[in-house]
Amino acid sequence: MTFRGTYTALITPFRDGQIDVPAFQALIERQIAGGITGIVPVGTTGESPTLDFDEHIEVIRLAAEFTNGRCAVIAGTGANATKEAIELTQAAEKAGATGTLQVCPYYNKPSQEGLYQHFKAIASETALPVMLYSVPGRSGIEIGVDTTVRLAADCPTIVSIKEAGGSVERVNQLVHALPADFSVLSGDDPLTLSFMVSGAVGLVSVAGNIIPETMSRLVNLCLAGDFNAAAALHKETYPLLKGLMSLDVNPVPIKMAAALMGHCTNEFRLPLVPMTGEGPTKLAALLREFSLLS
Repeated sequence: MTFRGTYTALITPFRDGQIDVPAFQALIERQIAGGITGIVPVGTTGESPTLDFDEHIEVIRLAAEFTNGRCAVIAGTGANATKEAIELTQAAEKAGATGTLQVCPYYNKPSQEGLYQHFKAIASETALPVMLYSVPGRSGIEIGVDTTVRLAADCPTIVSIKEAGGSVERVNQLVHALPADFSVLSGDDPLTLSFMVSGAVGLVSVAGNIIPETMSRLVNLCLAGDFNAAAALHKETYPLLKGLMSLDVNPVPIKMAAALMGHCTNEFRLPLVPMTGEGPTKLAALLREFSLLS
């Protein structure tokens, strides 16, 4: 299996402190109707750090149940402890996930050799295809290009990387150094066009939670080589994509946007809290500008 296309990093709806199962199912149905390739439950956008182990796996199980084979389910099962990541990944595999997203270990800041050994150990304990996730803004380090190349060569099930470091040059380096069948995906909605021009073949999207059709169309235009049409769509949607990532820390703006549109409550688990100050007013105005809110 390879990862190519549009994958939405799902929010996790809550209601009265619990997972809001009906809202989660409706969210998934909108994703499938919007033409996405797959969903990514319990990633950063899904508030995975605030879910306990059982909740984490339950969200993945529900995602697999609700999709029922209609799209890929790439479960966020990374951790900064290798043993924990293996346990989460094996549980996700049993729960019906079709792939796993493995974030770069955070806080303990391992060396590149430590990263190599970490991901290699996880890959050896699961049959799921693995998408690496390099996000230095949250983990403090990135998965080096050379480390990615080693993993691609030594671990047949490590087949992709979600690149969220904000650098087009790094995408160029990865695409040049990696095998042709190893996919690079954008981890930043506003940078998708630039990344795909440089050789990325897809996107893990935050904005897809509320505009799956648009994000799927952008990626499909790029995959078809119609970069003129993709550039026009990118220009049209860029203010929304930028606002959803800059008004507050992800996933606060996207969950509030979904709440304003009536898809879920605006409920978070501490330490995340709803936007305050001018943020809600700016977000509502942005949604109205794009006819997403009356």
